[in-house]
Amino acid sequence: MKWRILAIGKPSLAYAKAGVEEYRKRLARYATVELLADGKDAGREKNSEALLAASEGAVRIALDERGEAWTTADFAERVRSWQNTGVKRVAILVGGADGHSPALREAANHVVALSGFTLQHELALVVLLEQIYRVHTVLKGEPYHR
Repeated sequence: MKWRILAIGKPSLAYAKAGVEEYRKRLARYATVELLADGKDAGREKNSEALLAASEGAVRIALDERGEAWTTADFAERVRSWQNTGVKRVAILVGGADGHSPALREAANHVVALSGFTLQHELALVVLLEQIYRVHTVLKGEPYHR
C-alpha cells in the first residue's frame, strides 16, 4: 500500500525533521510513504483545492479537530480492511493554519482527529508517521506496538 501524506507547511524544526525521517526510514520495510509538504499556506480554500487534486483516486483521510477519534486498533483494522480489499493508495490530508474547507471534509472518505489536543503542525506529522508505523507493526504481529 502506498501512503501519500499531503501537508501544508514543511517541517523546519530540527526535532520534527529528525522524527519525520526516522519514521519514514522505519516504514520503508512495510510500505511506500511519500510526504509532499508545501511551504506556502495559501489560505483554506486554495489549500483544500490543492490537497483534493493531489489526492485524487486515493482513500482520503482528512486530519481535522472535528473528526472522529480513532484508536490505534481502529486504524489498524481499517488498514487491514484496505489491504484485504485491494486499496492501493491512502492519502492523508493535513491542512494549513485555517484547517480544511467544508468541501474537502465532504470529499474525504474519513475525517479524523489526530488528538484531542491542538498539536503544533510539525509535531503532528511526527505523531502521524509514528502511528502509521505502529499500525504496520500491529498488522505484522511485531513487538514494537506493545
